[in-house]
Amino acid sequence: MSLEQEIKIILENFDSTSSEKIIDVLNQIKPHFKNELISEYLEGKIQKILDLSDKSEQKKQCKALLPYFDWYLQGL
Repeated sequence: MSLEQEIKIILENFDSTSSEKIIDVLNQIKPHFKNELISEYLEGKIQKILDLSDKSEQKKQCKALLPYFDWYLQGL
């Protein structure tokens, strides 16, 4: 399955997608951003999510990062 397909599935089924899967795909798209600052910012946000122990809070924080998927699909 392509990265683009995985992103579309996550966007369509966000509520049933695990935080781990969302973070995995975010890590895969991170190197594709042309601006290094965006990649570094995203890395910091991902680390913040990983540091959380509350799964519902992880999911809430993942939802805030959904625009990165849209940017990737639009060609960054």
